[in-house]
Amino acid sequence: MEALVTSVIAVLGTLLGAIVAGVLQRRLARQERVEVQAGELRRERLGAVTDLVAALSEHRRAMWVREDLRLSGAKEAAYDQARAESHATRAAITAPLTAVRILAPSLTDAASAAASAVYALRHAPDADTLNARRAAAIEAADQLVHAAAAAL
Repeated sequence: MEALVTSVIAVLGTLLGAIVAGVLQRRLARQERVEVQAGELRRERLGAVTDLVAALSEHRRAMWVREDLRLSGAKEAAYDQARAESHATRAAITAPLTAVRILAPSLTDAASAAASAVYALRHAPDADTLNARRAAAIEAADQLVHAAAAAL
């Protein structure tokens, strides 16, 4: 009888050990998946913000050149070329801005403010206003980067 009790205890101990090991293994696997997914999401968010900041920078440069040509009375051909480039750089903002809004909703306000600040370079009445708007656009982009650093 004593041998039977010992055998039952040994079997129960083995089963319990297997159950505990299985539960722990599942928890560790789930935790690892969550950590991997969080890392992937962070990389996607960082990529979206980086792409947006680069696109904003390109559009800011293109708009400054375009508006500077307009204000200085440059030849129409030079202005038309700068205008075409500014249209291309503005279009390049759409995808990363959308990605930031979807992947990092907490950055939507900062991203929208940075985009609006760049768009405000258009139709500056004089060179001083153009330069002030450019400085404001740079500051707005910097604010986006700081907000992203805090959020990510």
